[in-house]
Amino acid sequence: MFKHIFFISFVLTFSACSEDSSLIPKPRGYFRLDFPEKKYQVFSSECPYSFEFPVYTSIQTDKIRNNEKCWKDIDFGKLHAKIHISFKNINGNINNLIEESRKLAYKHSVKASGIEEFIIENEKERVFGTLYEIGGETASSIQFHVCDSTRYFLRGSLYFYAEPNADSLAPAINFIRSDINHLLETFRWK
Repeated sequence: MFKHIFFISFVLTFSACSEDSSLIPKPRGYFRLDFPEKKYQVFSSECPYSFEFPVYTSIQTDKIRNNEKCWKDIDFGKLHAKIHISFKNINGNINNLIEESRKLAYKHSVKASGIEEFIIENEKERVFGTLYEIGGETASSIQFHVCDSTRYFLRGSLYFYAEPNADSLAPAINFIRSDINHLLETFRWK
C-alpha cells in the first residue's frame, strides 16, 4: 500500500512540473492601435480663430454648451478621445482666465505623477499661452490655453473615454500630442 501511495505521489509531482509554458499565466496585454497617417486640414468658421486639425477627426459644436458657438469638440473617433475647446472674450479678466486654466490643470495633481508646463509664444501671430502635460493615471493628460492677451482666450483639454491607465494610453497620448502641437503651431486669431 505504501508503495502505491509513493508511486502516485511521485507521478503527480513530476507531471505538475512539466515544461509546458501554456500553463504559465501570461502578463496582461493591451490592444494594438493602428494609427492613421498624419494629414491636416484647416478649421475656420465664424469663430475668431483658426487652426489645422487632423483629417481623421471631426469637429462638432460642444453639445453641452449649445449657446456657445465657439466651444468645440475635436473627436478622435476610434481612439475614444476628444479635445474639448472652450472660448471666451477677455473683458479685463485675463489674469482670472489664466489662473482658472492653471487650476483646472493642477486639479489632476492628486493622481498625477508630474505636471510639466511649456510656454507657447508666437509674437508674430500674437498667440501666447501654456501647455500642461500631466503624467500618470489622470482623466486628462494634456491641457492648454492660448490668448492674444487683449481680446480672446481659448482653452483646450484632452480626455479619453476609457479608464485612466498611463501604460495602455501612452501610445495614443503620444500620437495625439503631436496633433495638439500642430494645432498650436498653426493657431491663428482672426
